[in-house]
This record gives sequence, C-alpha cells and structure tokens, in this order.
Amino acid sequence: MKLEGKVLVAQGGGPTAVINQSLVGVVLEARKFTQVTSVYGAINGVRGIVNEDFLDLTQETTNNLEQVALTPSSALLSTRDKPDEKYCKDMFQVMRAHDVRYFFYIGGNDSADTVRIVNQQAETASYEFRAIHIPKTIDNDLTVNDHTPGYGSAARFVAQAFIGTNLDNAALPGVYIAVVMGRNAGFLTAASAMARKYPDDGPHLIYLPERTFSVEKFLADVKRVYGKFGRCVVAVSEGIVDEKGEPIAARLIKSGEKDAHGNVQLSGTGVLGDLLAEEVKKKLSIKRVRADTLGYLQRSFFGCVSDVDQLEAREVGERAVQYALWHNRDGSVSIHRTGYYSVDYRLTALEEIAAKTRRMPEEFINKDGNDVTDAFIYYVRPLLGSGFGLAHKLRAPRVAKLLKKD
Repeated sequence: MKLEGKVLVAQGGGPTAVINQSLVGVVLEARKFTQVTSVYGAINGVRGIVNEDFLDLTQETTNNLEQVALTPSSALLSTRDKPDEKYCKDMFQVMRAHDVRYFFYIGGNDSADTVRIVNQQAETASYEFRAIHIPKTIDNDLTVNDHTPGYGSAARFVAQAFIGTNLDNAALPGVYIAVVMGRNAGFLTAASAMARKYPDDGPHLIYLPERTFSVEKFLADVKRVYGKFGRCVVAVSEGIVDEKGEPIAARLIKSGEKDAHGNVQLSGTGVLGDLLAEEVKKKLSIKRVRADTLGYLQRSFFGCVSDVDQLEAREVGERAVQYALWHNRDGSVSIHRTGYYSVDYRLTALEEIAAKTRRMPEEFINKDGNDVTDAFIYYVRPLLGSGFGLAHKLRAPRVAKLLKKD
C-alpha cells in the first residue's frame, strides 16, 4: 500500500558548500512519485516547522533548483535550535495538520536525534509516517559514515588555504598559526596536510582535539621546526584540549558564551590563535609571528567545491527519498567506502547516529600528536575531488657569485 501525503524537507546546523545538492536531490526525486501530493521546504529548519513557515517546492522550476544545487549555504536557511520532547511534539502536530507523511532532515548528529524523536511521536500517535536523516557536516564526525557531505569541500578549502599561506610564509619567513574549525574531531584541521608537496612545505605542525595539547610541547615543536627551516606553519583545531580535557580556548574566553547545545563558543573569537602567537613571541623571541582564524570561510566558500562532494551530497538526498518511498523505511542514510575510490549508501538506524560523535582514528595521527599519518592522506585525497593542484617551486640552479664578500 502506498502512503500518500506531503513531503517536508528541512536543513539544520551549520551550512556547507554542498548541502543544497541534498535538498535538490530530495525535491527532484520526491516529485517523481505519484503518492506525493506536494513537496514543502521548511524555512529556518525545525523552527520553520513549528512556525508553519513553508515553501511549496512542488512549484519551483527544475532549472532553478539545479542552480540552487550549485550554490553554497542553506537555501532554506537554518537554525541552531536543539528540539526537546515538547518541541518535537509541536513539530509533529504541525506536520500532521499539513498531512506530511515523509520528513527529511539534512544535518548532523543532533539533527538525527531530532528525526528520531519526531518519529517516536508519530509511532505513539499511530500516524503513518516516514522520517529520514540525511548526513551533513564539515566536521566529518558522524558515526558509521566513512565521511559526510560537506567535509570534502571544506577540506579542499583548508588545504588550498594552507597552500597559499605556506607560499607566503616561505617568501617572508616567520611563524604562522591558523585555527581551523573542529570542536571534538580533527578531520578538517588534518586536511591542511594536503597542502604539502616538498619536504619543507607547511603545515609543519598539526594539532588535533583527539590528543592532549601542551603549550610547553607546542613551543618545543615550533622551536625545532624553526631551527630546521627558518620558519614554521602551524594548523590548530579550535577544540584542542589540555590534560583535563578542557578546551584551551574555553579557559581564555571570559564571557563563557554558550550556544543552544551548551557548548562554549570557540570559533570566530581569534583568542586561541592570538594566545599561541603571543606565547611564541615571548618564549621563543621570534619577532615575525602571525595568527588567523579561518572561521566561517571554511563552510560555504564559493568556487572551492569538491565535485566528489557534490555528487555524494546529491545522491544521499535521492537515496533518502528512495528508502522512504520505495522501501517504506525510516533511518539515516550513511556513506560507506567500498574501494579506492567508490562508495555505497546504506540505511542505518537513527539510534546509531543520533547525538553521537566520531573522532579521528588513532591510525590517522602520528605518535607525537603533532601531525597526521600516510593513512589519513590516503583516506582524504579522493574526497577533495578532481582538479586539486599543488604549488610548484623554481628548480633552476643558482648562479655562481663573482664577487666575494667577507
């Protein structure tokens, strides 16, 4: 028996360069099924559902949808709201009133948890309903998945950003520190390693939240690299922690501002980079020291998108609709690597994804905790997509000096 009714799709959490591919995948695939009466899009994620703020995407042109698919960030806008039981109950009541029978939510692990709770509400009410979570996060921290849509493009941006900063640092040597997004998982910061081509290329040091960060060891590492190359490029995750597990940045932010999920705001302050730069200046007496926080640039940078990421983001949206409408199932679409390089899509129980965090595997981090391994390089390279190039150096020989100077 075909379940007839409306489709509702929403986007939650931080935007990515390819999240609209998933949205368009849902819309175009859903419009093929005769049991779908309309396809709605919720403005501002779950908040838009509670407020009944919908777009009728059944009436959007295919051409414009394809253009939107190529556009970064969330076309339906987003929210950081973290729904509790009551919030989800209110969402379900709205969906029920609008005869929504299929719900697709594109987001991270908290979004998966929202889908799980809403699905429970429908079961309790004996309301025929299918709910699918579609993976998205530049942090690449969803369990079960080999990787997540959004990560490949953000990783490509980080790698290219470090190609540029490494060239700048080589031309005018000093110490350069860049803080990269990543509260609990270091996948994005680790992608900076893809900037290296020659033995002296940076980043020379990479610090991830999976390993304890010591300022003293950091200074010793910088001193060693600077002594060897006369310069040092450093990549640091915003979520690096001390021996007590407390984020280094959190100790420095006096306001203690927290988001809806109870997390101290780590990104966008510049505090961590400034602190580390100041330590290098004072303790190592190196004059030319600079620090940047990449911030929002990593998420939706226009013109820096992995074609592999685009393709997979579209396919997880399409697969979600197929699981719900062809197979009459609920769950979370997950990506599994089947070769080098190929993937397969599976439907995973929401409980295996919801509110869980995946971290960098041990084999991806070197024993000193200040770099990545070849295993990570092998893992991440195909995700950056085609056309990813590296910088080149002049190889011409030096001309012999004719005038000797004392």
